[in-house]
Amino acid sequence: NIITFDAHDARVQNATPLHGFETIQPAYQFIKALLKHEEGLHIDNEHFMIISPDEGSMRRAIYLANVLGVDMGMYYRRLDYTKLEGKDVILIDDMISSGYSILEIASLLKKRGAGRIYICSTFGFFTDGLEKFDDAARNGIFDKLLTTNLIYQTPELLAKPYYISCDMSKYIALIIDTLNHDMSISHLLNPADRIKRCVANYMAQSEEK
Repeated sequence: NIITFDAHDARVQNATPLHGFETIQPAYQFIKALLKHEEGLHIDNEHFMIISPDEGSMRRAIYLANVLGVDMGMYYRRLDYTKLEGKDVILIDDMISSGYSILEIASLLKKRGAGRIYICSTFGFFTDGLEKFDDAARNGIFDKLLTTNLIYQTPELLAKPYYISCDMSKYIALIIDTLNHDMSISHLLNPADRIKRCVANYMAQSEEK
């Protein structure tokens, strides 16, 4: 069996038709890390929204929006800007290469009235360096950038005040341990309940404050 994280195109499993293939999204890790580092968020349909930068990431955005119970949209053709005004936004994608496209979309969303913008990407390559992200953060284009440690993270990236690292170590260890005990990993593949608990705890703590 093949287990991978956030395959760019899940149809790659057609190359191994005789083997099992699972592509896992780090949705829970994104939400957990974001709520740990940010205060004052209201995760509801009135204050929050999930946006996909293109058709390729629609599946990710739809899943997260359904679990959180908030609106979602796709930039360009399918985004209703009347629903965007004043809302905090998660802009989610599978990978950041140079970052030009995702920052351009974040800038346009901000001009359209978005509140705080959180860029979430499973794989952050930053092939052209981090200078453009420094400038964008300084100019208020986005608030936080979240990527996972599924690939190497430079000390420079980890030191950025706008960066949040999403640690996948525990999750991978749970998957490996479960498989080694010949048990089903189905409960690990859909983190909907964990995400809802995480949000509920966050909202409860916010109310106490």
